[in-house]
Amino acid sequence: MYLHNTATRHKDEFTPQNPQNVTMYCCGPTVYNFAHIGNLRTYIFEDLLARTIRLRHPLTHVMNVTDVGHLVSDADDGEDKMELGAAREGKSAWDIAKFYEEKFWADYDALHCTRPTVVSRATKHIKEMIALVKTLEDKGYTYRTSDGIYYDTSKFDRYDSLVGHARISGLQGGARVEMSDEKRNPTDFALWKFSPKDKKRQMEWDSPWGVGFPGWHIECSAMAMKYLGHTLDIHCGGIDHVTIHHTNEIAQSEAATGKKYVNYWVHGEFLILRSGKMSKSGGTFVTVDVLKEKGYDPLAYRYLCLSAHYRTQLEFSYESMDSAAKSLKNLRALAVQAKQSAAAQETEKSKAWKEKFTAAMEDDLNAPKALALVWEAVRSAELSAAEKVDFLTFADGILALDLFKEEAAPKADIPAQVQALLDARAAARKAKEWKKSDELRDEIARAGYLVKDTPQGQQVEKK
Repeated sequence: MYLHNTATRHKDEFTPQNPQNVTMYCCGPTVYNFAHIGNLRTYIFEDLLARTIRLRHPLTHVMNVTDVGHLVSDADDGEDKMELGAAREGKSAWDIAKFYEEKFWADYDALHCTRPTVVSRATKHIKEMIALVKTLEDKGYTYRTSDGIYYDTSKFDRYDSLVGHARISGLQGGARVEMSDEKRNPTDFALWKFSPKDKKRQMEWDSPWGVGFPGWHIECSAMAMKYLGHTLDIHCGGIDHVTIHHTNEIAQSEAATGKKYVNYWVHGEFLILRSGKMSKSGGTFVTVDVLKEKGYDPLAYRYLCLSAHYRTQLEFSYESMDSAAKSLKNLRALAVQAKQSAAAQETEKSKAWKEKFTAAMEDDLNAPKALALVWEAVRSAELSAAEKVDFLTFADGILALDLFKEEAAPKADIPAQVQALLDARAAARKAKEWKKSDELRDEIARAGYLVKDTPQGQQVEKK
């Protein structure tokens, strides 16, 4: 298997530390608002990765839920997003976290993403975060300001390892944040923030440095290393996490342990609108519920995501959703047709198709190529129906598009007299009275309705 590694900037062969337990950490949601479909594109690619890894290895997949500490500004100021959500809706921060986490998992499940092995909520791991900050303090990597305990990035000589020296130099020049009076370097970041003196926060804890709350970056390092050890096989997230969040995770984790933090960094690109990146702050975001309200199967959005490589930007439009929905409907129809004809049977031919599909997915998750193979297979004259069903069952274990879902026929508003004719025809067919069945079909047609016989019984539609 090969994965594009952000740290090396090229596609590397994936070699796990322990083939019997691959470790993967994925940055999860900050549960102060609904997840938009741009956020969810990242979880779809991570699900594809998890499913592909599990073809060959057991996997421990950890995802955090950020329910405290994620500030609205990269400059370590501004409000905590959880407190902001509470103020916006007139609820407690705890209620906001519970509500939006439940909504996140509902969307996650609707898109057929497999649940992580471990879900770690930030508020349940404050002890581990404090311990990690204390370790960094003992090793001389921290300093105190009036608003918190900060990490001194100048003391970590590999701070540019993920993004490169030129990018960090640009950040140091002030491109990232405004320089505060108390910060030693523009790239320094908060490990622990003090609660404001003039008001009480809803979420705050005692610490060796005073009452406060953790910085966003320390949360992921503390939770990832608790469940997966000091060195992770894979760490995933959106491309927007590279320059700050993941760069800071490396700095604090490796300074604390003296060990390499992550072997393979894997990042997904943005979903974009014609007007730019989809974002909550700009009010330009679409949710799964919005797609449902417009009549789309959420898996049509998953199909749309599979049609583009995870490392390329994907433009969202309702025209592209229409196309994805139509393609998924047609693909399911062909899969159902094969399944109605024969039960699955593995042969050398279907096994060879599975190997081609696996090779595509193991080549840096080439889902567009894998999807093209599925279309090629359902249309192939060389594969029997039984072989197609065998291959499609295997492929759907990775793509998770519910390929054998039978689309419900549109319900016709059937008059009582026509329904009586349909019932009589069904009885005639059951009794193998074929002539009578044909006569009743013609009578139903004269009443303005067409009858089709399917393996599931009669289907009727208005002419």
